[in-house]
Amino acid sequence: MKDVLEYTSYRQYIADYYADRKAKSAFTWPEFAQAAGFSSPVYLKYVSEGRFNLSAEAAGRVAQAMRLTDYEQEYFCEMVKFDHAKSDAEKKAAFSSMLAIADAHKARILEGDSFRFFENWKNLVIRELAPAMPGAKPLAIARACRPKISAAEVSDSLGFLVKAELLKKDEAGNYKQTQKSVTAGPMEVTPVAVRGLHRQMGEIALDAIEGVPQGERHFSGVTVGITRCAYDEIVQEIAEFRKRVIAIATREDATDEVYRLNVQFFPMTQKNGFKEG
Repeated sequence: MKDVLEYTSYRQYIADYYADRKAKSAFTWPEFAQAAGFSSPVYLKYVSEGRFNLSAEAAGRVAQAMRLTDYEQEYFCEMVKFDHAKSDAEKKAAFSSMLAIADAHKARILEGDSFRFFENWKNLVIRELAPAMPGAKPLAIARACRPKISAAEVSDSLGFLVKAELLKKDEAGNYKQTQKSVTAGPMEVTPVAVRGLHRQMGEIALDAIEGVPQGERHFSGVTVGITRCAYDEIVQEIAEFRKRVIAIATREDATDEVYRLNVQFFPMTQKNGFKEG
């Protein structure tokens, strides 16, 4: 089976560990549960199915029962924290710890590159900007960014983008994109980073209201009363609109500017406020 450092779901790891042991011997869920110190013979089976959770103390026992090494046990326990986290901040902290453990032991979490890419707005902007500035040094790229960032931040981002194969660098030192666009996939950890990205972009948009000339930006909005059916239809319309915008933006190779489009559609009332009290 895969190394534990390749997982982001502790439940899936438990299920795969059991299946691997079962295929090689007469291993049973009761035997597994007893080894981890549980009185219920099906407790770990229910954990793997998402019906029960592991406490921090129980996570350590299960990791030991699976004979994980010290750093593997630490990684497993961080996976448990990630799964049980109540806030994005807690999830981000746990996943960052997972990444640090994996990096220290030369392992790569597949979701890690996606998480890192969407975690910071600079990666998205530099991925678009660097290919449009052939031969430009990090300082020149930094000066072209809005808001301003440092040359060191540009260098860090470029290094990550190349390592993650989101950019490639040719012999002349110029950067090219490996694909036209990058979208957030269905991976478990990516939404945490994307929500943080939306917050960052929202703050930058607020600054743009005063900091960018009106002829170089477009802000508009509409407030409407809708039904749930209308909501679903509007969300689908937004999805189709985004596809058309991407098609327009990617039909030419040249780039003069890097822009961000935020599409925001959210409630400004409480649903139960419409009920008679």
